[in-house]
Amino acid sequence: MSSFRVVSTSSAMVRCRTDCLEKPLRVCFEIMGRFIGSHPWWFLVVPLIVSAALGSGFCFLQDRLSNDIEEQFTPVYGLAKMERKYIEETFPRNSSMFSSFRLSTDGSYATLMATSDGNVLTAELLHNILDLDLRVRSMQVEFENDSFEYGDICAKVMDSCASSDFLDVIEYNASHVKSINLTFPWYHTDCKSVPLYLSLGSVKVHTETSFIESAKAVRLRYYLDESNQTKNNLWLESFISLLSNESASSPQVSRTSQLHQDLWEFEKSPASVIYLFSIAYAVVILFSIVTCWRLDSVRTKVWVAFCGVLCTGLAVLSGFGVLLLLDQPFVMTAASCPFMILGIGLDDMFILISCWQRTRVLDDVPDRLGATYRDAAISVSITTLTDALSLFLGCSSPFGSVRSFCLYAGISVGFCYLYSITFLGACMALNGRRESEKRHWFTCARVPEDSQSRPSNAFRVCCAGGGYDHTTEKEETEPMSHFFQHFFSPCLIHKGTKVFVLVSYAGYLAVSIYGIVLLKEGLDIKNLALDDSYLIRYYRHQEEHFSKYGYNVMVAVKQPIAYWNDNDQRDLRSCISSFEKLDFVNSTYAWFTSYKHYASTSDLNISSKEAFHSHLSHFLELNPMFKLDLNLTAGSIIQASRFFVQTLNHSALKDMMTGLRVTAEECPIELLVYHPAFIYFDQYMAISDSTIQTILIAAIAMLLVSLTLIPNPLCSVCVAFSICSVVVGVAGFMSLWGVSLDSISMINLIMCIGFSVDFSAHISYAFVSSPKGDANEKAAEALAHLGYPILQGALSTVLGVVVLSVSGSYIFRTFFKIMFLVITFGLLHGLVFIPVFLTLIFFRHCIYNSF
Repeated sequence: MSSFRVVSTSSAMVRCRTDCLEKPLRVCFEIMGRFIGSHPWWFLVVPLIVSAALGSGFCFLQDRLSNDIEEQFTPVYGLAKMERKYIEETFPRNSSMFSSFRLSTDGSYATLMATSDGNVLTAELLHNILDLDLRVRSMQVEFENDSFEYGDICAKVMDSCASSDFLDVIEYNASHVKSINLTFPWYHTDCKSVPLYLSLGSVKVHTETSFIESAKAVRLRYYLDESNQTKNNLWLESFISLLSNESASSPQVSRTSQLHQDLWEFEKSPASVIYLFSIAYAVVILFSIVTCWRLDSVRTKVWVAFCGVLCTGLAVLSGFGVLLLLDQPFVMTAASCPFMILGIGLDDMFILISCWQRTRVLDDVPDRLGATYRDAAISVSITTLTDALSLFLGCSSPFGSVRSFCLYAGISVGFCYLYSITFLGACMALNGRRESEKRHWFTCARVPEDSQSRPSNAFRVCCAGGGYDHTTEKEETEPMSHFFQHFFSPCLIHKGTKVFVLVSYAGYLAVSIYGIVLLKEGLDIKNLALDDSYLIRYYRHQEEHFSKYGYNVMVAVKQPIAYWNDNDQRDLRSCISSFEKLDFVNSTYAWFTSYKHYASTSDLNISSKEAFHSHLSHFLELNPMFKLDLNLTAGSIIQASRFFVQTLNHSALKDMMTGLRVTAEECPIELLVYHPAFIYFDQYMAISDSTIQTILIAAIAMLLVSLTLIPNPLCSVCVAFSICSVVVGVAGFMSLWGVSLDSISMINLIMCIGFSVDFSAHISYAFVSSPKGDANEKAAEALAHLGYPILQGALSTVLGVVVLSVSGSYIFRTFFKIMFLVITFGLLHGLVFIPVFLTLIFFRHCIYNSF
């Protein structure tokens, strides 16, 4: 029966092998290994010179920083960007008529928020707020041997600075608050209506009235004219500095500015992990040395382990340096690349060391390195190619931050592979020469060969070495490799264990799918700042006190309509009514409604074209701000106009934006809805589709690579299956760990594709390359040879990124969480799921072929 099984398996393997490329590559790598083994110094020195030269690009790092939030963290071709272009062309700004409602961008501004646990609308606290407001407005800022203040650069309305509505109402006098019956959310006077919901937060009104009883927060915003951004930046910097000592005062003060939201605070994130990067490398060096240590002063691989870690550092230096020299923008997300490269490089190193240890000790160094490359280089090439391919496919993402990460990481992976084959191979050759001459790893002095008659391990470590298994003529098996060969493998291929593995995998998939159902989308901008940033304090207060009312969205009427005509009026009223029926819409505000009210109170007839246009000019003179809402031709014909919809924070941001857009599309009049925040909300529309598309394309590409380089189609399919399985698991469990699907996690999911290939590809390749005839024996041999190096690579990667768990940045904590999940699930698939699945697949395949 056993002979029948062997014959059946062999015949099936003959029919299934696709090694037309794999065999020639093995021969080429063997020749390369022999050449490097014969000339190691060239391959040691040249990579050092090249990396030093390319590393000069780091001199341009500050010039290449690109942390503009909109540019890097929003879709390149988002719908809102096209909507903004239309708004800016149709309703151009008027420098003398500033209106925050009508801005097509965030604008240039500074904001302070004064909060209190009690009522902030008391004379005492309002006096402090007014004093703070005065200090802000009178603050002197030096510029080119001159000074200026807020009044010199403020955004203006009729030659006066745009003021705070609330402070205007109380006439900048704290005692007036007691004599004025403030109403919420709008305060109406004979001249105008004031939106107090923009200035007052956590408001409590009297029962059955709109009169304000108390409020816990006052928000003041200082808008600047954008004609001189240099002055604006200086003033905003002074504003932040002025308020830096006010947080402990009464009322409590938090602050932010448009400039800080775009740049300064977010640039601190990459710098915050420099010390963590140093710690990670120190920990990984220690781990690599410990795990490569042997109780043999000659056979120990201490220097190879150290050079393996150095190799990853050279790869980062070269990869980053060459891109910086080529003027590629550097985004904060790319700062996590070195941690990923560290894991990839060490995984390759452990595989190379494992293959070296299976070569004949008595062979020459070039022969041993050639045999090492013959056995390991294809496996290493598969993982590198898949890693790099998945990253370069990520460069097609619509998010600039994802593109930057994938480009920097992909180039660094390429250098890591190049240096692993050359620099690390040269180090192994030189270390092999030392071993062949039986020299001590530290002193390089010749030591006597280890004798089994000497019982002392201390003597072997310090004074003797060079021992090997005289039966196999190979280095002695490590304890962990012995564990995988004699304990783990036999246990895993047991029938009962296989049933347990299948049940566990079903549970893994169930939990993963449940997590995916709960997965949230979108990047909260405040997550880009460090945890101790003053921005976090401001965002927390804003969410606490100003969360009820949402955005004042502009709705553009894109076509000329007869506003005096009953039919067109009916259509317009129908559209406005459709918006007002949405559960997240509080009210609408339109020039047309105000004009009708003006005509009604003035007893004017505007039902004809001539009357409508003749009275409109006088109305606009009384209400000049409405001129900004009309696109008039030379003949005063209205080509386009706009009105406003005030939203509530009752729905998810994606649902709110989608609901407004759908309502606009369903209107009989051609409409467009827009708010500057939609630029950022467009990520909700693009992130899931972009992620799924990239993962599917990458998975197909990985399958093609596997089919090309792994000499068995079934194993290639198994690798592709492993990719999808790990991605599903990571996506589900990251949701349960509190990570949303955004451009940050998307980067890690793309990276996950490459990492998920590493472990399964090594095992699959070793499985099909095994000369054993039985599937269980193949799995056992693959685990015996590669179980320990795969475990070493996984643990070293986890140790390399675990330091990021204490980072003060959401970006790097997210990187740690997803990397931890990727490595855990990748290791689980590589050492447990894939070996079991391969034995089952090959068993069924052989039974099928036997008939």
